[in-house]
Amino acid sequence: MDMVTLHDPGVYEKGVPHDVFEELRRVSPVYWQPEQPPGRGYWAITRYDDVITASRDPQTFSSYAGTPLLADFDDEVITLQRAMMISMDPPDHTRLRTIVNRGFTPRVVARLGQQITDTCTSLVDAALRRDEVDFVNEISAPFPIAVIAELMGVPQEDRERLYDWSNRMIGFDDPEFQTPGSDGVVAAAEMFAYANALAEQRRADPRDDIVTKLVQPDADGEALTELEFSMFFVLLVIAGNETTRNAGSGGMLALLEHPDQWRLLSEDAGLVPTAVEEILRWVTPVMDFRRTATRDTEIGGQPIADGDKVVLFYPSANRDEAVFADAGVFDIRRDPNPHLAFGGGGPHFCLGSHLARLELRVLFQTLAERAPGIRAAGPVRRLRSNFINGIKEMPVRLRP
Repeated sequence: MDMVTLHDPGVYEKGVPHDVFEELRRVSPVYWQPEQPPGRGYWAITRYDDVITASRDPQTFSSYAGTPLLADFDDEVITLQRAMMISMDPPDHTRLRTIVNRGFTPRVVARLGQQITDTCTSLVDAALRRDEVDFVNEISAPFPIAVIAELMGVPQEDRERLYDWSNRMIGFDDPEFQTPGSDGVVAAAEMFAYANALAEQRRADPRDDIVTKLVQPDADGEALTELEFSMFFVLLVIAGNETTRNAGSGGMLALLEHPDQWRLLSEDAGLVPTAVEEILRWVTPVMDFRRTATRDTEIGGQPIADGDKVVLFYPSANRDEAVFADAGVFDIRRDPNPHLAFGGGGPHFCLGSHLARLELRVLFQTLAERAPGIRAAGPVRRLRSNFINGIKEMPVRLRP
């Protein structure tokens, strides 16, 4: 096997190295990956069961001890990241999760159904009026941003700013997004300031939106502090946008590359729910999260030392042959499909999974109904990132 450096963002610009992950699952499922300083090296976890084991044991495999991101940061950055819910362990994580959950229950998400459908239909119909469009910039990217903006009560004129901030924060390894003064730290600071102002408005003028629910005290007097809300806003814009955007783009690409599957979906809307689950498994928009061992332990028979970095590779877990029959086959009728695209369970299971599933079901049902003749119209350009399995550009023709 020609081994690759698993954290090299350039590797993923060519696509997820599934052949490498397949070999690792077979011969070295808990694999030691060296890094250049300041990185310390890490254990790459590639099997499904081992990813679940680490995900569900935050006492041993901490998000807080070293942040959930693969890279090693300086103390100042780590301190800032630790204020974000995704970087916390119970009981601090439990308290914040309980507060924000009230804005993301299935009932709250279901109330957005018509607005999500109308947004998606409008985008697809606008694209249909043109001969050729970039699927990412015209459909899959503006769609989730519009939904999040509606959810949070962000005015129409500010929505482009959310999109820009998200691109700059996620694209820190991609030269296309590394313009002077537009790095991820600056984007985060700008979004942070915007969130502060939005929260202040809702404290003074409550409305029927999630921001108000989060910053106004509930019956028990619980509400997010200014810092907690600002950090959650940043997390929501990034996670809520990137997951759906890239599952939508990657899913459409998978369907174009497997025309028999697109034909099945176009002819039977009843397959949309299982198709979405297979798209999530196949694409796996968020590719990895890091944990840090808090004691000497072991995973899959491999000793792990106190303080070691442990990186959970979800694309590999989602192709684990021990769990998924014909794991390398894209099958929109696959059922059951216990993929880990939203995490391996435990406290950090994706808060917005209900919303993401609803958006993706609406997206692919709308495309199947209104643009069954969609086809590729040029080469795909992928994001240079070891974190997000992203597509930057995907030219398509929607009309036959």
